[in-house]
Amino acid sequence: MTYDDIPHLSAKIKPKQQKVELEMAIDTLNPNYCRSKGEQIALNVDGACADETSTYSSKLMDKQTFCSSQTTSNTSRYAAALYRQGELHLTPLHGILQLRPSFSYLDKADAKHREREAANEAGDSSQDEAEEDVKQITVRFSRPESEQARQRRVQSYEFLQKKHAEEPWVHLHYHGLRDSRSEHERQYLLCQGSSGVENTELVKSPSEYLMMLMPPSQEEEKDKPVAPSNVLSMAQLRTLPLADQIKILMKNVKVMPFANLMSLLGPSVDSVAVLRGIQKVAMLVQGNWVVKSDILYPKDSSSPHSGVPAEVLCRGRDFVMWKFTQSRWVVRKEVAAVTKLCAEDVKDFLEHMAVVRINKGWEFILPCDGEFIKKHPDVVQRQHMLWTGIQAKLEKVYNLVKETMPKKPDGQSGPAGLVSGDQRVQVAKTKAQQNHAFLERELQRRKEQMRASTVLPGVQIKEEPLSEEGEEEDEQEAEDEEEPMDTSPSGGLNSRLANGLPAGRAAGGDSFNGHPLPGCAGTPVAQELRAFVEATFQRQFVLTLSELKRLFNLHLASLPPGHTLFSGISDRMLQDTVLAAGCKQILVPFPPQTAASPDEQKVFALWESGDMSDQHRQVLLEIFSKNYRVRRNMIQSRLTQECGEDLSKQEVDKVLKDCCVSYGGMWYLKGTVQS
Repeated sequence: MTYDDIPHLSAKIKPKQQKVELEMAIDTLNPNYCRSKGEQIALNVDGACADETSTYSSKLMDKQTFCSSQTTSNTSRYAAALYRQGELHLTPLHGILQLRPSFSYLDKADAKHREREAANEAGDSSQDEAEEDVKQITVRFSRPESEQARQRRVQSYEFLQKKHAEEPWVHLHYHGLRDSRSEHERQYLLCQGSSGVENTELVKSPSEYLMMLMPPSQEEEKDKPVAPSNVLSMAQLRTLPLADQIKILMKNVKVMPFANLMSLLGPSVDSVAVLRGIQKVAMLVQGNWVVKSDILYPKDSSSPHSGVPAEVLCRGRDFVMWKFTQSRWVVRKEVAAVTKLCAEDVKDFLEHMAVVRINKGWEFILPCDGEFIKKHPDVVQRQHMLWTGIQAKLEKVYNLVKETMPKKPDGQSGPAGLVSGDQRVQVAKTKAQQNHAFLERELQRRKEQMRASTVLPGVQIKEEPLSEEGEEEDEQEAEDEEEPMDTSPSGGLNSRLANGLPAGRAAGGDSFNGHPLPGCAGTPVAQELRAFVEATFQRQFVLTLSELKRLFNLHLASLPPGHTLFSGISDRMLQDTVLAAGCKQILVPFPPQTAASPDEQKVFALWESGDMSDQHRQVLLEIFSKNYRVRRNMIQSRLTQECGEDLSKQEVDKVLKDCCVSYGGMWYLKGTVQS
């Protein structure tokens, strides 16, 4: 018998038990089928008379049920392999089920046999009939069922068996090996990458690669003696790689000055290598290193107190760390009100890096390490850039008011408290006096500059308006002036740039008082920035200005001290470099009620990358220049219309993967979807 001869195929699925029952028809006309045996089995199961409840309505055993069973609890060591055109494609397996024949019909046959024996022993005498006529009937009223009794009844074995028996069968259609549907589903087992260049991430040795494919089983790991997690042997620690030593020490200590870390690692360890390794597992807070939140709370973990996932815990702990970068003191109630986490989780965060002071709050556990800050200004600058990005993310997630947030660390400030009205009035008077003195000095300085300009007419002096009447001139000068890049979500240029460079900047004629700006073409800064932009857009074809600035900050944090890019890069310079690198700005029509910041609404895309998908991507980008979100069928039809040929599923998937993300059944350009 072959699968092509199967008359019908039905299945039952039990999601909670993760089991499948498959009912497969038996070919009773096959010469290998024993008809007499099939009739005998049907007679034993259903009896002589057939009705709607009969298992075999044809009085023949014409079907067989298969029940699934779990073959192994750990499927991470298994993968489905497909070899095609000299390439081996591996797909990880998340579950394996084995189907075995079910002999539940034998239980029905035994039940029928017991019923027949009980009927034969009882007999049909007239005395029995008389006794039945005078049988007393007792009527009982059932009491209301409590919630606990109902839950016990629902979870009982008899109830589950009854529910499973009542579950209807679902008819299935079998597709053969050569069927077009089978071939379509088999395509999902192939890697969607266009070439092997994108997948050259395997830089492991053969033994390490084999360990990745076949990790040691959990049973083997349990057999090995494991030391307590809070006990470290320095002799065993010194045998590990330097990165693992730093990670283990920081995970156990949580807060440590750099000098203490160097003393634990030994005098022979290079401090530059330690600085490079510590920045991967810790963040700088008041000159001391605090372990990162994702080290303490891995991806798939949760809170032991509230069950909150690790992502929410990391965000809350980052908020506490960021607060300590602004002040020596933190109030627990304020943290709980902002993060919406339970008191136990917030207390764990604070105990990692602070000590409680009665009637004051929580103070950072270590004094500010000013010596490290003076000795390593480049590391402090990179950490400041990282904290700026984290601050922007926290402002967006927790809806923090930017004006009320502290601007710089204050080592002498105490916990937040109430301020009386008289104190506020006094502070306002003091600020007014200071501003008046500052304006007087500024006016005097500008008068002196005006006198100097009359003596030296060749020197250009920039004038700033002193009243509201000069706001338009001030805005025009702000557009022409090079400002340091603002990485906050609300930052960015007010004006929209068209595709292509401005004529003056493209010609390389920008200068101020005869000196070329650091972003002019041909300078080392411009070349380094151009290389970063081109490499970034070759990896990610579509980027918003906000995401590009975040990637640039991460790139700066990885550069060595004294690099040319630390000279200061403005938003204008960054956008000009993007447009000069062959990218175009896509004017996506955002909805009026969008929550996207101005930097998130500036979308840039690589127009030509030199591969075969350039035309497809250009058509896709033109679609999104008129639509904020698009359905897949519209993209498919437009690509077919513009390219003049039927594209394969792999080509469409590649274009969508390069430029778009899917959310709620719709497709958006990367970085534009607002969940």
